[in-house]
Amino acid sequence: MSSIKESFEDGKKKIGEEIDEKTDQIKESVSKGVKKTKKFFRRLFLYLLLALVVGGGVYMLYANWTYSEGSRTGYLVKISKKGYLFKTYEGQLNLGGFKADEETGVIGNIWEFSLTDDKIFQELGNLEGQKVTLKYKEINKAMPWQGDTNYFIVDVEVKE
Repeated sequence: MSSIKESFEDGKKKIGEEIDEKTDQIKESVSKGVKKTKKFFRRLFLYLLLALVVGGGVYMLYANWTYSEGSRTGYLVKISKKGYLFKTYEGQLNLGGFKADEETGVIGNIWEFSLTDDKIFQELGNLEGQKVTLKYKEINKAMPWQGDTNYFIVDVEVKE
């Protein structure tokens, strides 16, 4: 009987050792898997962040690219500084003549523009109601801190 008992105890001990060995292997395998997963998500996050920064930079270049340049002449109707979060300089120029509006009929031909230069804003503030030629550049897309329109005034000439 004792040999059966010893044999049983030896088998039990071997099984316990094998279980411990397999448990250690599983723990090691899980640990490697966790490290690989962390490394994967860290790289994924960095690549997504890099793509976001590069994409944002490319979009900013596209948005601020000068699409056209020109000038418009008319009577300066309004110049103002407005905005809740971003204060921007905005203005209106009456180009003369009239244009037809399907809903309300005939209205004045008003052109809206934005400014980024404080010096030009001060100059236009003194010219309200006068005939002026505004030289502008048109960009693809104005950011909220730049202005409401895509037309930005770069120079002012007073017409007599």
